[in-house]
Amino acid sequence: MEWIIPAIVALVVGAGAGVGISYASNKRKENGGKNKADELIRKAKHEASEIVLAAKKEATEVHDNSQKEESTRRKEWRKTEERLAERETLLDKKLDQLDKKSENLRKEESEIEDLKEEVRAIRTKAQEKLEKIAGLSKADAKEKLMQMTEKDIKHDLTELVVKEQKALHDHIEETAESILLTTMERMSSEVTADRTVTSLKLPDDDMKGRIIGKEGRNIQALQHATGVDVLVDDTPGMVVLSSFDPIRRQVARYALERLMKDGRINPSSIEDAVARANREIEKEVVRAGEDAAREVGVIGIPSEILHLLGELKFRTSYGQNVLLHSIEMAHMGGMIAEEIGADVQITKTACLLHDMGKAVTHKIEGKHADIGAELAKKYGMDERIVHAIAAHHNDIEPTTPEAIIVKIMDAISAARPGARNISAENFAERMKALENVATSFPGIDKAYAISAGREIRVIVEPKQIDDLSALKLARDIADKIEATMQYPGVIKVNVIRETRAIEYAK
Repeated sequence: MEWIIPAIVALVVGAGAGVGISYASNKRKENGGKNKADELIRKAKHEASEIVLAAKKEATEVHDNSQKEESTRRKEWRKTEERLAERETLLDKKLDQLDKKSENLRKEESEIEDLKEEVRAIRTKAQEKLEKIAGLSKADAKEKLMQMTEKDIKHDLTELVVKEQKALHDHIEETAESILLTTMERMSSEVTADRTVTSLKLPDDDMKGRIIGKEGRNIQALQHATGVDVLVDDTPGMVVLSSFDPIRRQVARYALERLMKDGRINPSSIEDAVARANREIEKEVVRAGEDAAREVGVIGIPSEILHLLGELKFRTSYGQNVLLHSIEMAHMGGMIAEEIGADVQITKTACLLHDMGKAVTHKIEGKHADIGAELAKKYGMDERIVHAIAAHHNDIEPTTPEAIIVKIMDAISAARPGARNISAENFAERMKALENVATSFPGIDKAYAISAGREIRVIVEPKQIDDLSALKLARDIADKIEATMQYPGVIKVNVIRETRAIEYAK
């Protein structure tokens, strides 16, 4: 048991030593952690102090900048206040000056008004004295002065007015002539000479008998179906179609050409050929009307009027094709309307349709101008177009520029040389009649009709006719021509008086 006590002591000592060692170790660890914590605290304090210093430095800089900006703004405000104060002072001075000027102006106006009153009073007194001296009132003196002035300058004014009228008339004549000549030079169209008969050449002599038919049945059927006289005996190798209606004559020509080409000629084939020819003519009529309106640039014409217009392709006036005449007028009328400021479309339309009454003159009684105007009114054409159609032959007085243009264009297109055919015999007779009218007056030496009858040149005896008598003679000849002759257009009467002084030196 002796060993037990030492063992226990040794155990206690060992345990104490272990505890001491453990405590010492823990103590050392505790001291080491404390040191580390102190080090961390020192570092944190150092960083915090640096941050605080930087913040203080930045705050100081911001504060300094704010003070500088505030100082600058205060300086600017002070300058602005000083400028405003100066302006206010200037405005006050100007207002004071304006008040003084206004006061001066009021005083001057008052003085001027007083002066006006004095002048009026002086004028009234002077006028009263003048009226007493002259023995006339102001109104009487004014009237007398006007009468004296009018008397003095009346002759001068009359001469001035006559001079200006003459100059204006010469200018108008020159301008009108220039416009007409320019228009006529710009327009060129074909001239056709149609007749009231159409001739067809036969392929052989047997064809003439086949056209006549047994007991004349074929020719009777053709004449009955077309309304055209068929003449087969007058000209060898030819068949002549005669009718006043060119459309009927054209239908007969188409039908007969088809029959001769087919070779079968009998009443039944004649009816069929005439029906086909009518259809072809109908298409040609419609196409002609549409082409005419398209050529002159006129739109919006009713189809019924276009059909009548197309029929004019087969109608003539003194050998002049009526449709070509109307197209020519529309072109020239549009040019003149543009020159003088008239309505171009109205003028062109009126020119194109002015003779459409001729398409139905064989169906409706009356003048073609009246018929055309009624048709235009019926189909809703413009009133100016209706008036121009009705007035183009002076049946009524033309009152619009467009109507006057249509009238002039009709005369120009119809009267120009070559537009309307005339036989050589009739032409010679008309020229002779024109010369006879001139030579029927006393004192005439010679008379010549020239320029296709557009001018009569008269040479007088200078011993019998003086200068004043020559003027009267020209007027008398013109009046007699108008009264006794029928002619298109205008005839110029040119009276020539020549005086020769002859002497011999010996």
